[in-house]
Amino acid sequence: MEQLVLGTKREFGTLDVKIDNSSLLFKGFSNTNVCLMTHNDFVSKVPDGFKITGVTPDCPVAVMENEDKKFYGLQFHPEVNDTKNGVKIIENFLYNVCKCSGEWKMSSFIETTIKGLKEQIGDKKALLALSGGVDSSVAAVLLHKAIGKNLTCIFVDHGLLRKNEGDEVEEIFKNQFDINLIRVNVKDRFLSRLKDVTEPELKRKIIGEEFIRVFEEEAKKIGTVDYLVQGTIYPDVIESGVGKGQTIKSHHNVGGLPEHVSFKEIVEPLRDLFKDEVRKTGLELGIPENLVFRQPFPGPGLAIRIIGDITDDKLNILKDADAIFREEIKIANLDKELNQYFVVLTNLKSVGVMGDERTYDYTVALRSVKTSDFMTATWSRIPYDILEKISVRLVNEVKHINRVVYDITSKPPATIEWE
Repeated sequence: MEQLVLGTKREFGTLDVKIDNSSLLFKGFSNTNVCLMTHNDFVSKVPDGFKITGVTPDCPVAVMENEDKKFYGLQFHPEVNDTKNGVKIIENFLYNVCKCSGEWKMSSFIETTIKGLKEQIGDKKALLALSGGVDSSVAAVLLHKAIGKNLTCIFVDHGLLRKNEGDEVEEIFKNQFDINLIRVNVKDRFLSRLKDVTEPELKRKIIGEEFIRVFEEEAKKIGTVDYLVQGTIYPDVIESGVGKGQTIKSHHNVGGLPEHVSFKEIVEPLRDLFKDEVRKTGLELGIPENLVFRQPFPGPGLAIRIIGDITDDKLNILKDADAIFREEIKIANLDKELNQYFVVLTNLKSVGVMGDERTYDYTVALRSVKTSDFMTATWSRIPYDILEKISVRLVNEVKHINRVVYDITSKPPATIEWE
C-alpha cells in the first residue's frame, strides 16, 4: 500500500512539476508543467506496480501511475486554470487511456435532464427557488420545458438583493419567459431574524432555513407541491462538504436546510455541473446572453457581503456602492472579461477628512476575480486608473464611506466571497 505522510513544507500555489512525458497522461508535453498544488501531505511510497511520473522539490510523488491497470494519481489539480495544459491532461486520460469517443454534447445533457425530470415529476407540482441568478434561472427553464405550468417559481425578495434587482427579476421571468412567478416581499422578516447576527455560518443557516419556511408557506397557498427545485451546482456541493469533503462554508442550497422539510423530494438538476457548464446550458436553452452571463450572486445575498451585523442602513450603503462598481466595470468594457466582481462592506471604520472635516466612516473592499470553474480563482488586474475612478466615485457619492481597498487574494487560499 502507498504511504501518506504529513509534509514538513506545504505546497500551496502554482509550481513546476517535473514529469515523465512518455506517460500517456502527458503525451505531447515538455518535461515540466506548471501545476496548482494545494496540499500539506504527500505519498512517500507508491503501491506495488506503480511508478512515479511526476515530482516537485518537496513532493516526491506528484504523479503516479499503473499503466497496465490504467490507474493514475495526481497530487495537483488538473481541472483549474492555474494548471497549464490541465485540460490536455484530462483529454489525454479520456482519449488515450479510457479510449472515449468524445461524442457527448451539452445538448445531450439538456435532453437527458428534461426527460429525467418528466419521468421523476410527471404531472405533479414543483416549486423552485428563483433568485434571478444564472443557476436558478437555468434550473427554472429546464423545469419549465419539462413540466410547463406545473412549475411555480417563488422569488423571495428578502431585501438582500442588489440595487433594483427585485424588479428586474420579476420583469424577465413573468414577461419574457411566461413562467408562473410569485414574488414574496419579506425584507423585514429576514432582517428581524438576522438582527445582531455576526457569525457568517449562522447567517447562512438562518437565511437557508427562512427560505424553506417561506416556500412552505407559499406552497400551502397554491395547493399540493411535491417537489422543491434548487439551483445547486457542483462547487456548492464540494464547498459544503457533502460526502467526504471538509466543509469550507455552507451554501443555503445544500447546507442550510432545516431538519424537517414539507416536500416529498428536493430536485437539483444542475448538481453535477460547474458554472461554465451551467452557462453553456443556458445558451443552449435560448436564455438571453445578458442573463446567462449575469454576475454570480450568492443565495444569502448581501448578507455575506456585509461583515458583522446587518442593518437597513448598511444594506443601502452596500447597494449604492456595488451599483457604482458594476457600472464602472461595464463602462470600461471589462464586464465580460471579469468573472465576478462586487463590493464588501467591512466592519472597519477609520478616520478620514472630507471638506476640512474629520470623518469616521466605513471601509469598503472591492473584490474581482477571473475563473472558469469557481473552484479556484485569481484576482483581477484591474487598471489603476479605473480603480481610482471607482474609489473617487464611492467616497464622493455614497455617504458613510471614506476608504476603499482592493482585495488581491486568489482562491485558494481565500474564497471568492468574504463570508
